[in-house]
Amino acid sequence: MGSSGRTTGRAQRRSQAERDAITVEIGYALCSAAFAAALAFGAVAGPAFAFHLSGSTRHALVVSGAVVAAVLFVVRVVSVLLRFGRATSPTRTPAPLHERVGQPRAGRTPRGPRRPC
Repeated sequence: MGSSGRTTGRAQRRSQAERDAITVEIGYALCSAAFAAALAFGAVAGPAFAFHLSGSTRHALVVSGAVVAAVLFVVRVVSVLLRFGRATSPTRTPAPLHERVGQPRAGRTPRGPRRPC
């Protein structure tokens, strides 16, 4: 957007509801990713703290747990945000109801009048 407030090209102003939905989705992505990463770290590195292991084994488990947790965190955030982006893309938005009245539902062919049984 330039200083005049007009949009150019693909840039469009988002409504407050759209901005709120994006904010909520980002928060959900981060929280669910942190939870999944913490579980993965605990599953991999937990034995290092639960049992008396040698220093190198303990170090290997903790480092492995941290790597698994970091990768899982990134994958979870990306997958949630991509799924949200696809769900809200303009190409998947159905037409308003007043434009669909009288049209068959997607994937169905119109049927003739029903016959009594």
